[in-house]
Amino acid sequence: MSSTTTTLAELPGLKGAELGTSDWVEVTQERVQRFADATDDHQWIHVDVERAKAESPFGGPIAHGFLTLGLFIPMWSQVLAVTDCTTAVNYGLNKVRFPAPVPVGSAVRLRATLLDVVEVKGGYQLTVSGVIEREGGDKPVCILESVVRFLG
Repeated sequence: MSSTTTTLAELPGLKGAELGTSDWVEVTQERVQRFADATDDHQWIHVDVERAKAESPFGGPIAHGFLTLGLFIPMWSQVLAVTDCTTAVNYGLNKVRFPAPVPVGSAVRLRATLLDVVEVKGGYQLTVSGVIEREGGDKPVCILESVVRFLG
C-alpha cells in the first residue's frame, strides 16, 4: 500500500499526481452473497457456485460489478488522508466501466490519480481517476472517475 497524506491547502498542488495504491481486498463468496442479499441481485453467475462452475463463461462465480465499484470507498480511504478535513462527501461518478470480471476468491486493489481540484465553498472538489485491478489479472476490473468533496 502507498498513500498520500496532505492538507486542504496542499490539494491543488497534487493535481495530476498518483495518490497511491490500496491494500489488496479479497472478494469471497460470502461477501458476494451479502451483496446479493443487500441489493436483491441473486443472478446465478454470482451466487450459484455449482451452476457457475458448470455453465458460466467465467469458469465459476464472479463478483457483481457494483460490488467491485462499492469497494472503491474503503480502498479510497486508504489512499488519501486530508488531515484538516472535517467532512468528506462522495459527490458522484462521472463514468464507470467494468472491463474484466472479478472471479470469487481473487483480490482487488485501487490505484488512484488526482485529475482535477476545484475550490468549492468550505473546501475542494476532487475528480479522481480510479483503476481497480485484480491480483494476477491482465487488465483492470473497474475503471472509474469519482468526484469527492473535502471540506474543512
